[in-house]
Amino acid sequence: MAKLQPPQALQSQPAAPDGGWGWVVVGALFVTSALVFGIIRSMGVFFVEFVQYFGESAQAVSWITSIGLAMQQCVSPFGTALCNGYGARPVVMAGGCLSALGFILASQATCVTHLYLTLGIISGSGWALVFTPMVASVMQYFTRKRSLAMALGFTGVGLSSFAFSPLFQLLMEMYTWRGALLILGGLSLNMVACGALIRPLGTYKAVAALAPGESAWSCASLFHRAYSYLELSLLFQRPFLTYSLAITFFNCGYFVPYVHLVAHSRHEGFSQYQAAFVISATGVTDIVGRVVSGWASDLGRLRLPHMLVLWTGLLGLSLLMLPLGSLGGSYPGLLIISLAYGFCAGAMTPLVFSVVPEIVGMERMLGALGLLQMIESIGGLLGSPLSGLLKDLTGSYTASFLVAGGFLLLGTMVMTTLPHFFSCTDQRPLQRHARNYNNNKQQNQQSPESGLMTNSLSEKLNHIDTIPYSQPQVDRDSLQPEPEVRARQFCPQPKSVRAVLQLLWSLSRRTV
Repeated sequence: MAKLQPPQALQSQPAAPDGGWGWVVVGALFVTSALVFGIIRSMGVFFVEFVQYFGESAQAVSWITSIGLAMQQCVSPFGTALCNGYGARPVVMAGGCLSALGFILASQATCVTHLYLTLGIISGSGWALVFTPMVASVMQYFTRKRSLAMALGFTGVGLSSFAFSPLFQLLMEMYTWRGALLILGGLSLNMVACGALIRPLGTYKAVAALAPGESAWSCASLFHRAYSYLELSLLFQRPFLTYSLAITFFNCGYFVPYVHLVAHSRHEGFSQYQAAFVISATGVTDIVGRVVSGWASDLGRLRLPHMLVLWTGLLGLSLLMLPLGSLGGSYPGLLIISLAYGFCAGAMTPLVFSVVPEIVGMERMLGALGLLQMIESIGGLLGSPLSGLLKDLTGSYTASFLVAGGFLLLGTMVMTTLPHFFSCTDQRPLQRHARNYNNNKQQNQQSPESGLMTNSLSEKLNHIDTIPYSQPQVDRDSLQPEPEVRARQFCPQPKSVRAVLQLLWSLSRRTV
């Protein structure tokens, strides 16, 4: 069985082009983000229909969206591991097929448990294979314009939130909720075409070569591959764990309005289309917030963690004020605060991913995104059901929005405990210092004879390797020793000659 290449044999990651085909990948992210989080945000339109049709409580129906969101985030590490081994293109295409299958099967559901399995587990797993690899692909194509590219790609979420809520309401009136889910299954197949547009940059991640006599499918080998592909070493580093905890608290409150805002509007006495228009209006300001946030981030006036704390703090305050907007049946008040919420939510989203390379570095960004999505799935799993439970206990959604805003403010305070958070200059990822330390340690562990050759003859041979064959005018007399120069001039394989000469030099040193 062929051995896996060691990491040293892989080509280095090429520089990000900051444009070109990268803008096509941004367009693919635009479509996939609309078909993943745009649908998740607009599932609140189905909420009231599911409660009435199945006769279940608000808490039970809330688990549909929560399970789907949790699966999208919890399965992300496996999606990134597959990307490390096989590339993002086939993974995204497979995820698009899986997502469509979940919606098609959900259209035949006869109880809420069937929706848990189809919309929650099957479609959620497909979203995991689509979203994180697409985000990582865009981040690999951009460096200076990364925040702006992420913001433009995520505008698909805002546009879909604006368009999907009234569209889903219309589809349910024309084809019932079963026909609407079947149509969503067909729309999800567009993610397969988006995955085909990804062009990989550089080579895939490889693990070290197998030891002599070790099977490629042994427990030790499989564990080593999983540890490398999943970047599990990040779980032992404080900066990454602190950031993951903050994002988990964000996730507890971020999706609550998208699940219960329509139901809250209906509960306050507004019509179906008025309630759906609230979600659509937040989608418009969401788009504006994403573009403004991406543009402001690329200016470099503030560090990305500082900007993220700013927007999440404002987002938490807007959630705390959301119940006040609808007091006395005031539709304009509810709409204004919902617009503010949409702007802050849109401004926050691209920064959540753009901060990751600043913490772990670009080399481990793909695995870090997967682990981050898995850890924050705890917040996505508990946030919406908790708000539904509070509604069942109190009879209104006021407590739900207050608790959601409290989670966001708590995550903001956790962000301030990141190392070097209060510094005004960017800090290099700690992993880069650890890697440099390991490289120096390996160099110091070489044998004395190897060090002697590296410092003497090998340096001269490296200088000879830089001389092109088509330049006879170079003063070769200045290069020592002369026999090695002649060998380099007539031999088509200088690396082999170099190895032979090093061996001869070692033997000559021993004889002396």
